[in-house]
Amino acid sequence: MKDNKFETTQRKLERITGRWWFYLVFVVVQFMIPPYVAKGYDWTKGGEILGSIFSQAIIESWKPVYPLFKIIPVVLVLLIIFIKNKVTRFFSIYVAISYILFAVLQNIAITEEYGLAIVTGNVVMFLIVAVSWAWEAIAKENDFTPEKQPVWKYWVTPLAFLAFWYPLNPQTMQPDFNPLYLLTSSAGLAFCLMTPVYLTMLTFYYPRVNLVTLRITSLVGAIIVFYNMWVNFLFKPELLWWNGVLHIPLLTISIYGLVISLRKRTV
Repeated sequence: MKDNKFETTQRKLERITGRWWFYLVFVVVQFMIPPYVAKGYDWTKGGEILGSIFSQAIIESWKPVYPLFKIIPVVLVLLIIFIKNKVTRFFSIYVAISYILFAVLQNIAITEEYGLAIVTGNVVMFLIVAVSWAWEAIAKENDFTPEKQPVWKYWVTPLAFLAFWYPLNPQTMQPDFNPLYLLTSSAGLAFCLMTPVYLTMLTFYYPRVNLVTLRITSLVGAIIVFYNMWVNFLFKPELLWWNGVLHIPLLTISIYGLVISLRKRTV
């Protein structure tokens, strides 16, 4: 039986996240929070600063533990399939921790040019997503009890698998369908590649999920992928086109999750 206090808070959050101004605030924040650099900041070189941060981000030093962050989510998903709601809280806690790691590892770097550098807007966004999953661990709105699903709902699965695999050669940035990348790629610690996986879980079990978590995760995913698509396909398409293709799961599943989360829910 759910705590009435949590239930009341959940309903209030659902009303707030269903308002048009809520989404406007998220978009505006992207333009209001500039990156932080310890030295040599020049706002006219914003693109160069972001490129420097992403190319030297802390995540590069975590390569030895990439396999661990591939194995854990797979194990959790399998446990959900076999023991269902007994593991949903652990799943939500792990996802919340993952988004905290995404915020830190992908958006903070110690660079030669700028010293400590932070993509502040992304950090804020990712931490908000982390809070939404932490809230779900408390509210326990997600119900992963299996029910017969229409076949069309499975369309998200191959896209999520592609993102999780991330078949890209890190040296050439070209397609490389090495099966070892299922274990060794950086996807397990990357916002753009794990978000499709987590959203797939929510959209598959919709409408018996936390709408607040689904809305916030989908919204931030849609905002972040917009910038990624611009960089991959318009800024350096000759080098990054395949990376752009591998962001299509985030684009499509985020939009899908956002759309269904705003529909009138009938459980």
